[in-house]
Amino acid sequence: MGAIAVHEFISLDGVFEDPRWTAEFGFDPEMSEDIGRITRASDAILLGRTTFEMFAPAWSTRTAEDDPGAPFFNDTQKTVVGDLDDATAEATWANSRSLGAYDTERVRAFKESVGGAIYVSGSGTLVRSLLADGLIDRLHLFVYPIVLGSGAHLFPQGSPTTRLRLRQQDVYDNGVLHLVYTPA
Repeated sequence: MGAIAVHEFISLDGVFEDPRWTAEFGFDPEMSEDIGRITRASDAILLGRTTFEMFAPAWSTRTAEDDPGAPFFNDTQKTVVGDLDDATAEATWANSRSLGAYDTERVRAFKESVGGAIYVSGSGTLVRSLLADGLIDRLHLFVYPIVLGSGAHLFPQGSPTTRLRLRQQDVYDNGVLHLVYTPA
């Protein structure tokens, strides 16, 4: 059975939308190593439709020479939750298929069909649903030392109470905190 590992870049005030604001902090080598460990452990990628549509043009043309993460994103089987059919998903980004609209049992069956970890990034609506349904095994929050004041929040007001257990924390030289949570 697969384990869902979520990776999010988030501001101190909870904004995860359009993380171009992270660029000013640079990419700490230790952070790169940690993200590499998350992706290397993953046998599949699960994304919400909006994130899939943002990632596809950004990653599909990159090579390993452009970015060491490109082979993972391009060669790994990607499954998108949302209103895309398989042909559209595959035409948009190689090795992609659609799971259809979010359905807890369909996602649970997908999770059970994967041998290793399942990588999720961005995909706020999907992440909130997975968390509410108890389907996330590890939540990796990379918390940046900035308050943005506006933008989409990973956990907006009105989100259900969810208890988590802190399993690991790292502080990088660029001021970013890596917090790893599991269900409590």
